[in-house]
Amino acid sequence: MEFPKIILDKISYYLRERGESVSVAESATSGFLQLAFSQMKSAEEFYCGGITAYTIEQKVRHLGIDYDRAKAVNCVSRDITEQMALGVASLFDTDWSVATTGYATPVEESNNEIFAYYCIAYRGMIIRSDRIELHPMTKALDAQHYFTEYVLGCLRCEVKRNHVAINI
Repeated sequence: MEFPKIILDKISYYLRERGESVSVAESATSGFLQLAFSQMKSAEEFYCGGITAYTIEQKVRHLGIDYDRAKAVNCVSRDITEQMALGVASLFDTDWSVATTGYATPVEESNNEIFAYYCIAYRGMIIRSDRIELHPMTKALDAQHYFTEYVLGCLRCEVKRNHVAINI
């Protein structure tokens, strides 16, 4: 799987330039974000790791997700994704964190829609959190790839900005 080299290079550059770290929590993208980070130049300098957690139980256990809130939305919502991002940052002790959850195939629980929520957090604060929607005929692998590229593009924009002032 290939990802746009320019986006990967920019993320790598900004994180290394600032001496900041990143971690990832995935569900809908099923490891694609982790794969993308592993392809970045000098990834070992800023990429601390990630987790792919599909079940509510594993999200609760490893990422600190609230079980009752997760159960109510089948573990797919903006709120759950934000909890995942904050949880993985805590787990790996990173400056930045990225999380995704959603549906890469149309199923009854998603009203036969294909969508994902994503969240980007910086030092314990939610920087960006939104929903990505795709046509219900999109193939699962294409959906996961699109979600990944979209989130990486958003992350590139955010790491380029100076968020340090937010935390003073």
